[in-house]
Amino acid sequence: MKTETIGTAEFQTWTVEEVAEAWAKNDVVLIDVRTPQEYMFEHVEGALLLPMPFFNAHKLPGQTDKPIIFHCGSGVRSEKVARTAIEAGLDKIAHMEGGFAAWKAAQKPYIGTNMATGAPSHVND
Repeated sequence: MKTETIGTAEFQTWTVEEVAEAWAKNDVVLIDVRTPQEYMFEHVEGALLLPMPFFNAHKLPGQTDKPIIFHCGSGVRSEKVARTAIEAGLDKIAHMEGGFAAWKAAQKPYIGTNMATGAPSHVND
């Protein structure tokens, strides 16, 4: 994990492996900031959807129980959203390096779309 201090806040960049391990243990909240269309096509099972255009850092839940980690397709949007959350006063926030593309490249499990039927299906389970 890479960390960056911004004022009194800590901005974290987690690797796919770190996110996958914490996610498997139910230790983090994973928020997908891609579009609804991207999410519907494929997503990390159980990840919450909060598209970047609708993001409002002041409406995020508290972080007393679980840290929040944002992710997107490549890591660009999630980094912007995480930095916006820090500007809004959250003192510890993270994003996943490389985004969903890195998650897939690491062959982590996710929900994809069966192209023959259009139905959701487990991938890399």
